[in-house]
Amino acid sequence: MPTLHCLSFDLSLDTDGVHTFDAQAAAAVGADAMLAQIRAEVQQVLAWAAAHFPDGPGPLDEGCSWCHDVQDQRDGPDGVWHTVSLSLSGTSAFGEAFAQAFAGALAQSPD
Repeated sequence: MPTLHCLSFDLSLDTDGVHTFDAQAAAAVGADAMLAQIRAEVQQVLAWAAAHFPDGPGPLDEGCSWCHDVQDQRDGPDGVWHTVSLSLSGTSAFGEAFAQAFAGALAQSPD
């Protein structure tokens, strides 16, 4: 099971059964080692998705099992933070496999 230290995913489901996992992590500008670790985790997640669901990434409405969006930018007043956001959407089979593989990185819902 892959281990993530920087990324924590929130899960949402739409009425069509599409699973969406969103994660965001930030490092102060100049914290190059932390930013490198965040980016490495994004690549680790994308590599897992490609290895387990090779019919993606691509448009779900064209039959692909998953798609993604990565944003990597400076934020905050005077650009003092570097924020990396990852959004993955996929079929229910993709979502169930992702949730099992990355269970430790899923945000827990309050009881």
